[in-house]
Amino acid sequence: MNKLLKYAAATVVALPAIADKIEKPNIVYILTDDLGYGDVTCNNPESKIATPHLDKLAAQGMRFTDAHTNSAVCTPTRYGILTGRYCWRTPLKSKVLDGYSDHLIEDGRTTVGSYLQKHGYKTALIGKWHLGWDWALKEGHTRDGFKKKTPRQSAANANTVDFSKPITHGPDTNGGFDYHFAAVASLDFPPYVYVENSKPLSVPTKTSSGKGWRKGLTADDFKHVESTPEYMKRSIKYIKENAKSKKPFFLYIPLPSPHTPIVPTDQFKGKSGINTYADFVKQVDWTSGQIINAIDEAGISNNTMVVFTSDNGCSPRANIKQLKAKGHDPHAGMKGTKSDIYEGGHRVPFIVRWPKQIKAGQVNDQLIGVTDLLATVADICDVPLKANEGEDSVSMLPTLLNKNKKIRDDYIVHSVNGKFGIRQGDWMFLDCKGSGGWSKSSDKSPMQLFNLKEDLFQTDNVYKKYPEKVKSMKDLLEKQKSQGHSRSN
Repeated sequence: MNKLLKYAAATVVALPAIADKIEKPNIVYILTDDLGYGDVTCNNPESKIATPHLDKLAAQGMRFTDAHTNSAVCTPTRYGILTGRYCWRTPLKSKVLDGYSDHLIEDGRTTVGSYLQKHGYKTALIGKWHLGWDWALKEGHTRDGFKKKTPRQSAANANTVDFSKPITHGPDTNGGFDYHFAAVASLDFPPYVYVENSKPLSVPTKTSSGKGWRKGLTADDFKHVESTPEYMKRSIKYIKENAKSKKPFFLYIPLPSPHTPIVPTDQFKGKSGINTYADFVKQVDWTSGQIINAIDEAGISNNTMVVFTSDNGCSPRANIKQLKAKGHDPHAGMKGTKSDIYEGGHRVPFIVRWPKQIKAGQVNDQLIGVTDLLATVADICDVPLKANEGEDSVSMLPTLLNKNKKIRDDYIVHSVNGKFGIRQGDWMFLDCKGSGGWSKSSDKSPMQLFNLKEDLFQTDNVYKKYPEKVKSMKDLLEKQKSQGHSRSN
């Protein structure tokens, strides 16, 4: 048994029996950007970055050791979180959207936000969207001229956008959010403009570029370094304003950090003693802590479900070589990075705190995926999903409530280049050679098979040794791809 699994096993505690009746909780979902599994100390005892706030959150709730994103990059993961559906079922088969891409979430598709709206929740998004929306266009331009043949579009479209008019097909109509304050994409994709309730707050009149972000239109009130603090302040304000509401609320907080540009505030510069990325991770930890403190101070912590996770693994832009030279491994020994089909690309921190229902200090080694949020909230609301809703979402509620029920038998993951992997039990089958992403691999085999119980760090490709396992897993992958769903309907 490797050190990572030994650490998880050593901290498991006995689980309590919990009543069946569920009072609808407030739900706060904090999604970090490019944070590695091993960046959080409670996951990785050898971490050189102190994360006291996240460690405390884990001690107060349930920490998952085998949680995965559906993709190793951000746009498809975010689609999966909100829709409960694998993103490769859409036209986006690889890569990510940019800041001028039209909406990816289909009109009329059920999302976590729209589902909860229908079942008595207030809903809000504060942070990075990165799922496309439709910018208003200047007179004489059409969407046909604005769009390209692929979902990824060029920043040249900036000349056609009318920033004085509202966006459409955004977080309100296509995400199900009553309120939103957001940037269109990552902090390295222009245009750099805040949008509140579909209205751009400023018309960008200048062009900026910097270390870690692409040259593009920038509003006067948009400062990259101030983005994370701005989202934090607005999230805290929202929590305080809605704490005593008769309606429960769902607050989705997709932070843009520690993704590039790696821009910690002066408060955190140099505080890690490692590098700027590590400083930014410390800021993410502190930021999350301030949001959680706001929940506690508002007196609503007992029946508020806080979920903390990341959209994929740590990016090579963090200077992983430098981190490792200082003794810190953002993936805790696992192979691969953001973009890759290997574990480091999609195994992520995942913590849930819900004091009314979850006993403190639990460590859970069940296989779960970020696509499971929609089915979980449907289970909480006790109104089942339809067959065409959350097709790849499975409820986590039984394990959160200690029903000792296996949640998932399998889960599909996807790399930046559109390569597939499928997990089943202890086995991971990769239907490609190499990483499927940015990392170079010396293994030129046409496919890969790993037993993660015995080989979590994926050092021994045993696909030749187990041809029957390869065939059965490849058949399962093809079946789930072709039938349009993975959840039993």
